Amino acid sequence: MELLPRSPGEFGSARYWERFFRQRGKRPFEWYGAFPELCPVLHKYVRPRDKVLVVGCGNSELSEQMYDVGMCEDIVNIDISDAVIRQMQERSGSKRPKMSYLLMDMLQMDFPDAHFQVVLDKGTLDAILTDEEEATLAKVDKMFAEISRVLQVGGRYLCVSLAQAHVLKKAVEYFSQEGWVVRVHQVAGSGDKQQFVLPVFVYVMTKFRKIPGSALQILEICPEEQDKPLRVESAERLVAAVKDRQHYALLCSQLSKTPCGEQVSLDLCDKESGRPRYTLHVVDSPLVKSSRDNHFAIFIIPQGRETEWLFGTEEGRRQLVASAGFVRLVTVALHREQHYEGMAGIQAELSGKVMELAPPGLPARQQVPFLSVGGDIGVRTVRHRDTSPLSGEYVVEDVKGDGTCYFRRLVFLHNRNVVQSEARLLVPTPLPGQKKRRKDKKKPSPAEPPAAIDKSYLCCEHHKAMVAGLCLLGGPNPLPGDKASTVLVVGLGGGSLPLFVHDYFLQANVAVVEIDPSMLEVATRWFGFSEGDRMQVHISDGLDYVAKLAAEVSVLPPAAPAQYDAIMFDVDSKDLTVGMSCPPPAFVEKPFLQKVKTILKPEGVFVLNLVCRDAQLKESVLATLREVFPLLYTRRIEGEVNEILFCQPSPEGRRDPTELGARAQTLEGALRQPGCHWDSSYVLADMLQDIKIL
Repeated sequence: MELLPRSPGEFGSARYWERFFRQRGKRPFEWYGAFPELCPVLHKYVRPRDKVLVVGCGNSELSEQMYDVGMCEDIVNIDISDAVIRQMQERSGSKRPKMSYLLMDMLQMDFPDAHFQVVLDKGTLDAILTDEEEATLAKVDKMFAEISRVLQVGGRYLCVSLAQAHVLKKAVEYFSQEGWVVRVHQVAGSGDKQQFVLPVFVYVMTKFRKIPGSALQILEICPEEQDKPLRVESAERLVAAVKDRQHYALLCSQLSKTPCGEQVSLDLCDKESGRPRYTLHVVDSPLVKSSRDNHFAIFIIPQGRETEWLFGTEEGRRQLVASAGFVRLVTVALHREQHYEGMAGIQAELSGKVMELAPPGLPARQQVPFLSVGGDIGVRTVRHRDTSPLSGEYVVEDVKGDGTCYFRRLVFLHNRNVVQSEARLLVPTPLPGQKKRRKDKKKPSPAEPPAAIDKSYLCCEHHKAMVAGLCLLGGPNPLPGDKASTVLVVGLGGGSLPLFVHDYFLQANVAVVEIDPSMLEVATRWFGFSEGDRMQVHISDGLDYVAKLAAEVSVLPPAAPAQYDAIMFDVDSKDLTVGMSCPPPAFVEKPFLQKVKTILKPEGVFVLNLVCRDAQLKESVLATLREVFPLLYTRRIEGEVNEILFCQPSPEGRRDPTELGARAQTLEGALRQPGCHWDSSYVLADMLQDIKIL
């Protein structure tokens, strides 16, 4: 313990290092980074004929090893400790005649200007820059100025460091402002991560003549797994990139020693673009007993299915790892911006990286299986990509589901794990008399999904529940076929909900309010939506539209009827900082809800899709709804955060579950028109089984 300094500032003291090396004796002391790890990086920047200066050499074996392998022989080593210089002179002696050891302070060197091609620093900057006090920074500025003075133009300052944020930031800012090219290499690990967890980095600062008035900065990073450097735009971004790699190293160390109680998520980025390529979740199962063959597996989620409950939620992933029967499972989601060369290509790309996430106790040379659904990586075809001033960047994509089913989805990329709208695609059938393709003819590509929309099918469970809620409407029969009804839908998206109501409630007049005109274009072009006599779209803020209607109703005679039999809200919130993603908070404030009630008929129903992860906020919303609407039903969507609320203005409309089931059967029977295709999987009564009165 007496070798440790009393304070970090002593690392810069000659007296401390003199005492350190006297007490340590002749045993070599390596801060970090053994020669086999550093050699691949040093070999790129040190040439055999270079004149090399090693500052703060200590009694490290690095210079000797560089000399012995023939990397370079003209090496000058300096240190402020007389004890270590004499020790190293004695150790090298006549064995390395071209290498010298000199007692010298690197803050005030005796060498002439431009004397060296390389200055090598292994841990010296880290030892000096222990804090950001003014005196410390002044000492570092002096060190950098001396290194710059003795280096030739085109020379390299190689600094081996643990890259603490303040150390890296200081070095990068100083030399980039001097017009030098700055590149940071992550050193490949030796495999012994039990002793030292943090990764080692080498800063490579290449000296160029400073161009007066030029603000050009060249900053690059080379991760350990690749040789090609990645350009970054600022010192802050470079520091952040290094910090990401440090956090990853700490995470891998933690996962290799103990099971993870909570699921761990991380992104692996594309080498060229820096964009996320894979999203990994590490899931441990305490329920699975360890055996030789069930320690670890990788599960590739087929493209387009990452939002499904089994893959996209913590509870679903826990069920997945338990059913798969492995102690640790890493799920891998594929990103839509990337191209993948099949399962074999993904396996080759990920094999080395995922092994860094292996659980403790994994037997040596254990083969780790790659699993998936159906053995393939799925199909995702981006049909349209654009940016809306209101909704931001979005994509329309076709994905393959189970079996031969394909689905078209609208996804807002600010919340890429949430499917905004979804529709099933119809598989084309041969026309009467049309001949089948001959076997020798070219077959259609299995990756090419069909184009026609199946308007009879509601993909979203919350949409099914919202439609089923129309059974709550007053009268002996809900929305009977001979009665014209009015329905207001706020929030268009892909148009599936209003389109279904329009096509199956044949006497219903549907008004849709959508704030974003881009969404009307998307729904029309990509989801089979169209306006007509019974379907009108109003481009307006839903808050303003309802307020305007309420104002119009308020000036009508008392006997005049309100406007709507049913009002449906399916509106997403763009503010991700609020714990409620649907609807925006303004849509559930009491004054606005009273306006909704004003335009709703007394026997009508207001249907609200609520997606709220904040328990306190959710309870506040429910309390406000109860203040405005005397009768409130709720229906939870299994496996999702969605909760559908059915609000009625009169308590007299209360119905028990048995009556609701009978009304659902009546409504469904009326809607199954002759020659009309109603998907057999959608049963209205099933949607109302778990409905509760609040």
